Amino acid sequence: MGWFSGIVVFLLVWWLTLFAVLPIGTRPNPERDAESGWRGVPEAPRLLRKVVITTLVTTIIWFGFYALIESDWFSFRSGWLAMPEK
Repeated sequence: MGWFSGIVVFLLVWWLTLFAVLPIGTRPNPERDAESGWRGVPEAPRLLRKVVITTLVTTIIWFGFYALIESDWFSFRSGWLAMPEK
């Protein structure tokens, strides 16, 4: 995996992981709006903490992708997934 494709994979996994982590631990505002009943944003979203958790989880997932791509275990160049030679 080249450096550019590694960064692209990291950013894609980071965004997907962020959207998975965002709802964890959030509680809606207990006071509703009198007219619409809308509770608005969560009381304490703790975004910095979620960004750090997202980055740590993404790093672990990215290293898994890197190991899988760089190994010969899952390869389209050789093995049973390879194209037949002419």
